Amino acid sequence: MNKEDTRRKDKKTSNRTSRKTQKKLAVLFFMVLLAFILLSVRLILIVRDNGEKYKKQVLSQQQYDSVTIPYKRGDITDKNGVLLATSNKVYNIILDPKVILYKEDYLEPTIYAATKYLGFSESELRSQIASNPGSSYIVMRKNVPYAEISDFVSYKDGSLEDPTEVEQNKPDLVKGIWFEDKYIRYYPNGSLAADAIGFVGADNTGTGGLEEYYNETLNGTNGREYGYLNDDSNLERTTIAAKDGETLVSTIDANIQSICEKYILKFNEEHKNLVREGEGSNNTGVIIMEVNTGNVLAMASYPTFDLNNPRDLSAYYTEEDLAKMEEEKTLTQAYNTLWRNFCISDSYEPGSVAKPFTVAAGLECGAITGNEVYECKGLLEIGGHKIHCHNRYGDGAVSVQRAVEISCNVGLMYIAQAIGVERFTDYQRRFGFGLRTGIDLAGEARTDTLVYTADNMGPAELATCSFGQGFNVTMIQAITGFCSMLNGGYFYEPHMVSKILSSDGSVVETIQPRVIKQTISSSTSQKIIQYCNGVVTDGTGKTARPAGYAIGGKTGTAETLPRDKKDYVVSFMGYAPADDPQIAIYCVVDRPNAYPQDDAKYATGIVRNILTEVLPYLHFPMTEELSEAELAELEQLQIDIQESYTRKDDVSENDPENAEGEGEQGSEGAEGTGESSESSPEGEGEGESSEPIWKTFEIDPETGYAVDPNTGDLVDPETGAVIGGSIME
Repeated sequence: MNKEDTRRKDKKTSNRTSRKTQKKLAVLFFMVLLAFILLSVRLILIVRDNGEKYKKQVLSQQQYDSVTIPYKRGDITDKNGVLLATSNKVYNIILDPKVILYKEDYLEPTIYAATKYLGFSESELRSQIASNPGSSYIVMRKNVPYAEISDFVSYKDGSLEDPTEVEQNKPDLVKGIWFEDKYIRYYPNGSLAADAIGFVGADNTGTGGLEEYYNETLNGTNGREYGYLNDDSNLERTTIAAKDGETLVSTIDANIQSICEKYILKFNEEHKNLVREGEGSNNTGVIIMEVNTGNVLAMASYPTFDLNNPRDLSAYYTEEDLAKMEEEKTLTQAYNTLWRNFCISDSYEPGSVAKPFTVAAGLECGAITGNEVYECKGLLEIGGHKIHCHNRYGDGAVSVQRAVEISCNVGLMYIAQAIGVERFTDYQRRFGFGLRTGIDLAGEARTDTLVYTADNMGPAELATCSFGQGFNVTMIQAITGFCSMLNGGYFYEPHMVSKILSSDGSVVETIQPRVIKQTISSSTSQKIIQYCNGVVTDGTGKTARPAGYAIGGKTGTAETLPRDKKDYVVSFMGYAPADDPQIAIYCVVDRPNAYPQDDAKYATGIVRNILTEVLPYLHFPMTEELSEAELAELEQLQIDIQESYTRKDDVSENDPENAEGEGEQGSEGAEGTGESSESSPEGEGEGESSEPIWKTFEIDPETGYAVDPNTGDLVDPETGAVIGGSIME
């Protein structure tokens, strides 16, 4: 076969193959076309026979497939059940233009109902619907209480009082407006116990106080609502209920808390802009604690804030100040400063409030017996420094008890020397200084780096620490350790919550008082009570005693850093009743807006006012005879209390005569100035008959202080304390 025949044969074969391929493609095309026709017919039949069923299913998936049911955050109550924090249900009003425009008949009835019963303007509604025809979720109004939507709900379900209105305007055609449930946190008492309670943000996260510490306990779990079609193509719903948060029963007594805040505010108003422009002090704090449990009955401080509007700074800053802070991006710092709980988050040198701790350590370790007598000549030279007493002219011979009563620095330095560095630092840890107390509040400060250890404490540091200078504490540390010295040595962990309840009111957990350790023996405890009782009867704390009651305590003053600014923290740590302490109270005034600053009467006055109301409220019987002035004072107090119930905004302008005026004005020197006291005519010399030298100084009629002719210093005429003096040279 030649080449030409071969080509013809290949061509025929190729033509046969091409025809077969074309036939196959044609068959495939007709099969696809037939399948398409069959699917189209089937789709038409489905729409005709089952269209409504599938429409319901699609709608159910779009609108009901997963609806969140919000939980209610748990309440916070005081110990007596008074509501301190709760969550109120509110509603967001949602507009759904897509549903409203689904049928022409829906538009006008919906606009009519929304304008009449929800207060919307017709133009606003028409504008939103026209501008967003495809939208299904437009938030028209947030956090609306049920009272504002109840008429709309009644109109829609046909239960409106006027049935004619319902019949004429066809509420069944009202579509595309629905309500989204949510809860917002509400504090019925505004700023009451603000630092202790804390507040909640929009995401149900607590900030500060109990709200933050117990955030997981207070929060619950959201529920869900699901929609589906049953066998009859009807929409069914299934619901998984929300689990509400648990309730905290706090140890706070709202009445005691309110009394504390009233007198802190009174002090602030009396001293605002007095010496410098600004508040009555940088900070003022008060804690009241049960001695035998660690329960905190009140924790108050100033400045404070409204828990329902915690970002409102208008009470403390002008609009210009706020604008400047916003521009300089310091607004957050201002918020944090205001929200900071002074009672647990700020540290300071305690001053002479620390002296009973030093004496207790000396008695407990055997370094002293309590029968010692020390000679105070106004200073001691220790570690190359001259460390002064509150009375630079000397207190003379003082016993251990008298050293506590009149706050003699020299006597305490001798006691610290007898104790020694190792034992002194050990007892500081026993009393909780440098350690967190573990209180159930967010924000407790660490102070471990603010106290000395045996390795870095020298003789001078030991001397100054003996009377509360050179180391820092927090208020909660100091009062917790102090309570252990009053109850036989039992150091209770302080706490703010006594019970946790489920949403139905059943008890989930009872929090029992917890003893952490024993600090001192019962016998030492009794001596400390004896010494501190003398502070109020015969020493620097006379102005703290409330009418009709015997109490004990210790005054304190400390010079802040830097020392050359001559700023002071003054305080009083007290307890009642004097013979069987049940409650302890601690008041700290940080840099009072007054002159002189170094005067413990600012703190003792607040304590006296508070206890005058709190002790009768707690049903402690009066044990002391009342003077005519005290009777008049208590009568006026009753009038003020009664008026406070009839005047909502009353802040007790006519409070009883301020006890700060009783006794003589003086100061305890933090770093040397002295506390308010009435010294004995013998100058605390216990047996000396000569008049103390400062008693011979002339009195400056303008200030009321004596003037040292050799130095020109102002001197308290009763205590010999140099006003604004420093302890160390």
